Amino acid sequence: MKTARPGKAMRGRPRGSGGGGGKAPAASVQALDRALGLLELVAGADGMTLSALAQASGLPPSTVHRLLTTLAAHGFVESGEQDQTWTIGVEAFRVGQAFHRRFKVATMGRPMMRELMEATGETANIGIFEGGDVVFISQVESAEPIRAFFRAGERRHAHASGIGKALLAEMPRERVERLVRDKGLPRFTDATVTDAERLFADLDEIRRRGWSLDDEERSRGMRCIAAPIFDENGEAIAGLSISGPSGRLEPERIERLGPVVRRAADAVTRAIGGHRPET
Repeated sequence: MKTARPGKAMRGRPRGSGGGGGKAPAASVQALDRALGLLELVAGADGMTLSALAQASGLPPSTVHRLLTTLAAHGFVESGEQDQTWTIGVEAFRVGQAFHRRFKVATMGRPMMRELMEATGETANIGIFEGGDVVFISQVESAEPIRAFFRAGERRHAHASGIGKALLAEMPRERVERLVRDKGLPRFTDATVTDAERLFADLDEIRRRGWSLDDEERSRGMRCIAAPIFDENGEAIAGLSISGPSGRLEPERIERLGPVVRRAADAVTRAIGGHRPET
């Protein structure tokens, strides 16, 4: 398999560049967009073949191969010689670590996540709000054989997420109304909140008690309890949650664990130098 030479593309000016508003810049952006799309597909799987990536991306196999070899030359993807699958490379991990350094909540909250997992027996998660969705950035898995699992970087609709609702509850109503207009309230189970007024009533209750509940609203048979994490300005920047099967997170236990999750989130808030806003 040929490997692209990363230095070659850096010599001189792009073909067709120069005055007159040529099409080369648009082509360059398209190539970058396609490469990033492939990187996202590879990151979301445990290994994908060239043909599977071509089918998933809608690109010709020759184009996919050319983009992958360029990404491989920079260490962002790797190709297995035996199974002919493409996986994420070490350079992507290194770049991802820069995100963790910027969002200190992911690293400084780790000890509290582990303590919360050990105290409750359930998987602990930290997520942030980005682009109108919740993105999971850190997790400490439960030791239970049946447990919740989220990939780092996985997205969830905020209205059907424990962390999402905990963060929505701290936002001005006008911003939440705008998000509802832009993204809607899609249904995932028969328990999903799809009515805006019902959502706002739920957010009022969450704000009052300091923790939220995803009651099988995203996935049947799974529940999640979450609470917000605040920065030095008293703004909610992330959420801490526990997730597990509904059979273990029964209503009586949820009432006991809600304040436990809130205290753990408050501990992360203090660890990063933040504080709850004054009420």
